[in-house]
Amino acid sequence: MPQNFFFTSESVTEGHPDKMCDVISDTILDACLAEDPTSRVASETAIKTGLILLAGEITTNAKPNFHKLVREAVIEIGYDHSDKGFDGNTCGIMHALETQSPDISQGVTAGEGMHKEQGAGDQGMMFGYAINETPELMPATIWWSHRLTEALSAARRDERLPFLRPDGKSQVTIEYIDGKPARIDAVVISSQHSDSVSNDDLRSGIMTEVIRKTLPAEMLDENTTYHINPTGRFVIGGPMGDAGLTGRKIIVDTYGGHGAHGGGAFSGKDPSKVDRSAAYMTRYIAKNVVAAGYADRCLVQVAYAIGVADPLNVFVDTYGTGKASDETIASAVREIFPLKPADLISHLKLLRPVFRPTAAHGHFGRTGGGFTWENTDMVDALKNVIG
Repeated sequence: MPQNFFFTSESVTEGHPDKMCDVISDTILDACLAEDPTSRVASETAIKTGLILLAGEITTNAKPNFHKLVREAVIEIGYDHSDKGFDGNTCGIMHALETQSPDISQGVTAGEGMHKEQGAGDQGMMFGYAINETPELMPATIWWSHRLTEALSAARRDERLPFLRPDGKSQVTIEYIDGKPARIDAVVISSQHSDSVSNDDLRSGIMTEVIRKTLPAEMLDENTTYHINPTGRFVIGGPMGDAGLTGRKIIVDTYGGHGAHGGGAFSGKDPSKVDRSAAYMTRYIAKNVVAAGYADRCLVQVAYAIGVADPLNVFVDTYGTGKASDETIASAVREIFPLKPADLISHLKLLRPVFRPTAAHGHFGRTGGGFTWENTDMVDALKNVIG
């Protein structure tokens, strides 16, 4: 039955230290794939004041200049001078990069392991989710949280709010009535800023240029609460204020706490890692199920064993909103969607350098040629099978 409740999701900007690490890791991945689409990449990044550490396993014929790529990524994010607390021009860079373990490689490379087909790059379960709360079939709380951090970054980059710095967060709480988003109850934005701006100017600028220009006016009312830089000061930010690690914002990256999460991070992983590629496929499946009108909400789970091509299971939950049974939909999914690693990688065109744009503002609900998992081109196929 529909319920009345409040739900909150958050987003972070590309200058948040964890997101900086995601951007760096995906920058390295894209550089490898651009030269060698068969690259095996597990790129991890750690960051703190004045220092970046690259670690992981990379097997590739590409020869990227890692230090140059990292510096360019940090500068593009906006950390280009020491007065911001971090400088991509002068920071130290260390790396501990090795090649992929041959024990893993033989399970992922077709014809080399115990199975002839390309197997999954790891064991685990992956979830995809879609809901008809927004045209993009994303939960409204995470959708609007991402739009706020995008607006925050845009206002900084085009200098409408020149006192902003790259690190920032947003949070949106929505009141649901009868299970549907009715109003925005609370908005939180925290942004790193220069030492010279007053709290009044900062809050006024963010309210005018970010919140009012981003959130739908019909969702805001006199009871909506706003918290803008609620500590009163956020000059020390980015890696100087907090250490960062790749893969530490998995809920920001996905559905903001809606649906479910298998625990695997995305950034820095080539598509042989089903943590990433199968999570994209399950989003693709769930979105097509909702777009086809078979459910208002849909959660899809798949699970894999390392080195094995066929998924161990396919689970579908439409939360009682299904126009066909969950079992019928799951059967159709198995029939028409490619779920073996090699097949889903090919179907979604994942052997391309398309991953850096995913590292900030969410992996789902986005547009552009790289976001193939957002296509709804399987609607007719679902209707042909389910009827």
